[in-house]
Amino acid sequence: MDEPTVRTGWREELERARREALAAIARATSTAELEEVRVAALGRKGAITAFLRSLSQYPPEERPQIGRVANAVRDEVEAALDAAAERIGQEEEARRLLEETVDVTLPGTPVATGHAHPLNTVIREIEDIFLSMGFELAEGPEIETDAYNFEALNIPKGHPARDMQDSFYMNEGILLRTHTSPMQVRFMQSRAPDLPVRMITVGRVYRRDDDATHSPMFTQVEGLLVDRGVHLGHLKWTLEEFARRVYGEGARIRLRPSYFPFTEPSMEVDVSCTICGGGGCRTCKGTGWLEILGAGMVHPRVIRNGGYDPDEVSGFAFGMGPERIAMLKYGIDDLRLFFQNDLRFLEQF
Repeated sequence: MDEPTVRTGWREELERARREALAAIARATSTAELEEVRVAALGRKGAITAFLRSLSQYPPEERPQIGRVANAVRDEVEAALDAAAERIGQEEEARRLLEETVDVTLPGTPVATGHAHPLNTVIREIEDIFLSMGFELAEGPEIETDAYNFEALNIPKGHPARDMQDSFYMNEGILLRTHTSPMQVRFMQSRAPDLPVRMITVGRVYRRDDDATHSPMFTQVEGLLVDRGVHLGHLKWTLEEFARRVYGEGARIRLRPSYFPFTEPSMEVDVSCTICGGGGCRTCKGTGWLEILGAGMVHPRVIRNGGYDPDEVSGFAFGMGPERIAMLKYGIDDLRLFFQNDLRFLEQF
């Protein structure tokens, strides 16, 4: 049997491993580099670990002394690694804090804020005007009965006026309301026999129509005043005051005869052109006027359906589209822009 090889020069070998490890620790500038030094010195295949495993190759009488010196070197390297880890950890934390430092004197990142939709702005303005005149804000159902949407407004079955409003029927006698006028009867019924009756309502209405100036869903504002002695002059003053508040003190209105089944007499109401001031331009087609709403004196049958005696009281009603008011106010030429939620359009307001 061959004799085991006996190693010599262990002090030089151990001292070289010690110096190399301590020098590498001193050079390390990051946790990753320090881990590489630890593995190279004390890992499973590290220089100091390999030396400790080779003690069996030395004479038995020398092994205790060699083991004590090797363990002392390992402890020294481990202590150096711990000290370096603390130092490098503090340096890395300091660098990280410096990089993450927030300069509180810098302006913050702007946050996009919302604002009122142009249509909602006009609706609130209309409401404020009529509320200041003593009108009461009311709400009604969007799903309406044929009885309220047509018959109570003097539009019986077979009446040609029904052809003017292509309706969305849900089933027999139930439809999406085609106008806010049913609220005239509903509100009068809720107030009868008290006087005066002053109501303004804003809501969505629905018709089978879709082009640049019509939408299958749009908004209407309905106004109603019923009392003793109400006449056309009261309606004219109310609409003149409304026009002045919306379009400015110089705004004028004119009344043109028209036809609505639920008012008699009925009229279309124009306002002096907001673009040319009434002088005539392309917007108003040279007339100096722009149509804004329909109005009239409440038909006696509608008053009676509302629970009042048309021989004792009278009233006026008007209906307008806020989209139309907003289009004239802001110079918008396509009704559909109000409903498309295009930020390029909305941000202009």
